[in-house]
Amino acid sequence: MVGDEESIALVLNRLRRAQGQLAGVISMIEQGRDCKDVVTQLAAVSKALDRAGFKIVATGLQECLTNENENGKEPMNVAELEKLFLALA
Repeated sequence: MVGDEESIALVLNRLRRAQGQLAGVISMIEQGRDCKDVVTQLAAVSKALDRAGFKIVATGLQECLTNENENGKEPMNVAELEKLFLALA
């Protein structure tokens, strides 16, 4: 995982929030809740996942630009970073 402990903690919090929201969406569907409510919660899950992904990519970009790589791996190149951004688009 790329990033410092603070960035990782932020990503994990967002993913846990999304996990809880997704469980809520599943429960809402099982209960036959209103479509509008389900879609609203599903949009919240999607946004939380996007934000986590963007944070991971942004942290990777920062490491690439500053050449900070503690694992001994080659930093990501521009094409790899672009591919990551487009995967979230």
